[in-house]
Amino acid sequence: MNMMRGFFTVGLWTLVSRVLGFLRDVLIAGALGSSPVAEAFVIAFSIPNLFRRFFAEGAFNIAFVPIFSKKLEANDAPKDFARDAFSMLAAILIVFSFCATLAMPALVWIMASGFVGDERFDLTVVFGRIAFPYILFISLAALASGVLNSTGRFVAAAAAPVLLNLAFIGALFLCHWLDWNIGMTLACTVPVAGVAQLAFVWHAAHKAGFTLIPKIPRITPDLKRLAIIALPAVLAGGVVQINLIVGRQIASGFEGANAWLYYADRLYQLPLGVVGIAVGIVLLPDLSRRLRSGDAQGGKDAFNRAAEFSLLLTIPSAVALFIIPGVFVSVLFERGEFLASDTASTAMATAIYGLGLPAFVLQKIYQPVFFAREDTKSPFYFALLALIVNATIAIGLRPYIGFTAAAYGATFAGWAMLFCLWWGSQKFGDAAQLDERLRSKIGSIIVASLIMGVTIWTVAEAVKPILEMSGYRVLALCVILFFGLVSYCVSGYITGAFTLWELRQMMRKNR
Repeated sequence: MNMMRGFFTVGLWTLVSRVLGFLRDVLIAGALGSSPVAEAFVIAFSIPNLFRRFFAEGAFNIAFVPIFSKKLEANDAPKDFARDAFSMLAAILIVFSFCATLAMPALVWIMASGFVGDERFDLTVVFGRIAFPYILFISLAALASGVLNSTGRFVAAAAAPVLLNLAFIGALFLCHWLDWNIGMTLACTVPVAGVAQLAFVWHAAHKAGFTLIPKIPRITPDLKRLAIIALPAVLAGGVVQINLIVGRQIASGFEGANAWLYYADRLYQLPLGVVGIAVGIVLLPDLSRRLRSGDAQGGKDAFNRAAEFSLLLTIPSAVALFIIPGVFVSVLFERGEFLASDTASTAMATAIYGLGLPAFVLQKIYQPVFFAREDTKSPFYFALLALIVNATIAIGLRPYIGFTAAAYGATFAGWAMLFCLWWGSQKFGDAAQLDERLRSKIGSIIVASLIMGVTIWTVAEAVKPILEMSGYRVLALCVILFFGLVSYCVSGYITGAFTLWELRQMMRKNR
């Protein structure tokens, strides 16, 4: 499969998942608002997702995919390596899950010490113990997905997250029909969804010829190499998670703030997931294979086209989130227990995250440049610097601007991390340099995005009365987005940000 086709495949399924995720969050917001139960569930769900960054899409997979891709390219027993890695990961996670469940009160304190002394703390501990086994299933699913992605089979791995959101949506409807406890039901749904995702991608890997049946783990030379590469990535992942903990801790001191930041996070995660994560998933195995085959020019082209594709979609998204955050939040979330005051607070955080969106996405482009070369140490050092930036800004601004200090810290840290990745990539020479085509388009993309920003602001002001009518808010948002899309396409074509010929070239198969 052509790399750009891979981007679109993963991006499309990610978009479906994120749209369903929005529906899930809309239902949760309507049912729970920013209540103690909502905050307890947000933190409880974030705990397995925190460690997910280590074991799933994080350190383990970062180390696994390049090694596996190169073994696949050289036909060097890739099936044995995948099976050994699967068995080792399963053994580690079973022990880890047991220990973490016992230590859940401590984990909750680390994540949200502001909950101590009120009902949120005990609720979070209960929800966390129920939800935590999710880490076992989703991490094994991520490894199976890495196998599929490395072989160019992106559909099953990209579609699997849809099951999580469908499970949540189904659970919420059951709560409504059967009058179940919402918080408890959501917590129980988490591990059930993990099992469903694992079963789905495991079956796909089996059909592809990789039957991942756990066995007694054995330490092989390849697994030793995997551990050596993964260790710096684990440390880097730990630093990134400390960044998130800083934000959670700051928010825990303000009633409702964790919920506001969560909903804002869901908004900016849509373009980040559809573009950045999708590109990163496809780019890492592609670069690894090209390095193994000695295709340096192909690697440079892949890097630049990935960056071009990302900027074309990310910059206008960032402008939209910054210009009309209140429109997005009010239309998507403001109903039921989610009040106008919640909208205002969530919109502030959304606008701040929007400023950091290009940095968050471009990190996903630059990181594979390091990981494909099995360099996980450099991103670790860069992550340490980003942590210092985040903590300094978030903690320093907290007394003056409240919970939004967490969003500012994350945004500035994102830009700091991107600068470090760019600076560090210079050691790879021409492979990580922006080509003439991309450099010539950046200014045009920015101009087209600003024109789009003016357009959506103007249209939003024109349809403001309709936005305040509960039955027509979604229609009004669609009108705003339609005019924004048209203005971006027209201005982008006029300024040279893209041409129809270039888009067709991106989609053609490599020969």
